Amino acid sequence: MFENLLNFLQKKNIDLVGALPLSACRVTRPYLLERANIASGTVFVLAIPYYTPLCEDADRCISAYAVSRDYHLFFEELFGELLPYLKKHFPTARFAAFADHSPISEIHAAARAGLGVIGKNGLLLTQKYGSYVFLGEVITDFEISCRAHEVNFCIDCGACSHACPVGVSEKGLCLSALSQKKGVLSEEEQKILLSTNTVWGCDRCQEICPYNKRAKERGSIYSPIPFFTASALPCPTVKNIEEMSDEEFGERAYSWRGREVILRNLRIHEKGDTLC
Repeated sequence: MFENLLNFLQKKNIDLVGALPLSACRVTRPYLLERANIASGTVFVLAIPYYTPLCEDADRCISAYAVSRDYHLFFEELFGELLPYLKKHFPTARFAAFADHSPISEIHAAARAGLGVIGKNGLLLTQKYGSYVFLGEVITDFEISCRAHEVNFCIDCGACSHACPVGVSEKGLCLSALSQKKGVLSEEEQKILLSTNTVWGCDRCQEICPYNKRAKERGSIYSPIPFFTASALPCPTVKNIEEMSDEEFGERAYSWRGREVILRNLRIHEKGDTLC
């Protein structure tokens, strides 16, 4: 089964895949496994690279993960093809696929599948793509011969902590959370967004990470998957967001907080000179 899976994913330019027994995973949402009627078996973990040269736009003011269309759409398309393919080859097996809302701890499973180490910022750090990966998994009741690796952690250099613009401050704020906060922001909060050139999310801990720096130096960090370059928008404007149809806006990673949140942040930047 693993060979069939790898052959399919190779055609999709997905090359970072690992397998481990379901019993080696941390189950966090058991009801999802119950729905799939899977109590034991195998987990195939996929690490999907999303960083592209478009993420290096000098004017980018959103997190790199939000430059492309919402990654949940990518997984919907991928699993929509992959599960029927697996079911065709293994008709007696049960399959379920997840991304983000998963029955298991995805980062822990990815580390135990041998895909990378866990960083101090809580992200999976892979050798080839750094931390710029989305995680998804296929869980089946079919058992293959595989083993779980020990969970390893980063070198704990502290670079990510020191680079965090507000998260390690005495106020304990998180820049990403601040950019996604609903309602009216205080003048101090607005100044934080301006001083960090932030409209949505934060990548400071990733940008400074030595794992990511090495992956970029090698040139391996860039995603070969067309989804993450098509319809990319590294520098959204008020005009961009206002002119999007509801369907188009719904395909962006920042849509889940509503259109007004990112519009508010963009307008803060437009009037920035009066706050600084």
